[in-house]
Amino acid sequence: MQNDPGSQYPRRRGFGISPRLIIVALMLMYGAYYYFSNRQVQPETGEKILIDRSLSAEQESNMGLQAFQEVLQQEQQLPANSELSQQVSAIAQRLVAVIPQVSDALAAEHNAKSAHVEKSFDWQVAVLKSDQVNAFCLPGGKMAVYTGLIPVAQNADAMAVVMGHEISHALLRHGAQRMAKQRLEQIGAMAGAMSGMDPSMQQAVFSAYGVTSQLPFARHQESQADEFGLMLAAAACFNPEESIALWQRMDQVSGGQAQPEFSSTHPSAGTRIKELQALMPKAMEYRARFCKNPGGTQQTASLR
Repeated sequence: MQNDPGSQYPRRRGFGISPRLIIVALMLMYGAYYYFSNRQVQPETGEKILIDRSLSAEQESNMGLQAFQEVLQQEQQLPANSELSQQVSAIAQRLVAVIPQVSDALAAEHNAKSAHVEKSFDWQVAVLKSDQVNAFCLPGGKMAVYTGLIPVAQNADAMAVVMGHEISHALLRHGAQRMAKQRLEQIGAMAGAMSGMDPSMQQAVFSAYGVTSQLPFARHQESQADEFGLMLAAAACFNPEESIALWQRMDQVSGGQAQPEFSSTHPSAGTRIKELQALMPKAMEYRARFCKNPGGTQQTASLR
């Protein structure tokens, strides 16, 4: 039996690529495609943001309505004809009325035009009986104010600052931005898991590249809502200077027990006060520009 001449030479080994690495590469490519194809400019802030283009404002509003109905089933709502409900509703109406002008003015600062997402909103306000010092505005214009906020706000001007802030979250579609960021995180987490990367290392990488829906990203959204909301309150003839006293009271309510800012999704009261003070000249300019009848509205009216 003759030897195979080819056996005198070492056989070449194949340069096979691991299927796992192929999957990881495909996931990363999809993540990059998702990121760049869904980037857009936020007219009112001039910043590039990430919002899934397949999620319309109408769909987001429907999600907000569903969440609002669930809240109302779980919480006790004050009657709509109660004095407090009527006060809160009146504040909301004044804020909503100036949204188009303020949105256009903020967008014009960045040479842009507002998309006016509020056109698809169906506004509704509820006052919920609870000790929570809180308020919210969901996509689509569904708002709630908890009675625990009343002693802290104390007056209509401060309440307008809070409600303007919450309305601004909905107008800037911050919820949709967080959803898009979370989807990007999920894609990255799956790719990291397939590659064998340690979860703690994944989180460190995400944070380094800004692929996270929490902490600094969330604090930045809070600051954006503070500015937009302050302009809404000022344009609606409320006194924006009450925002300073409001956050001083908020700080007192926390009793110094608030989380350190670096580990919190919200700016500290001190940071907020400094930022609001810096914004005050602009707020007063918006008040002079858009408040048509400053003497015809009762300012610093007590809430009860």
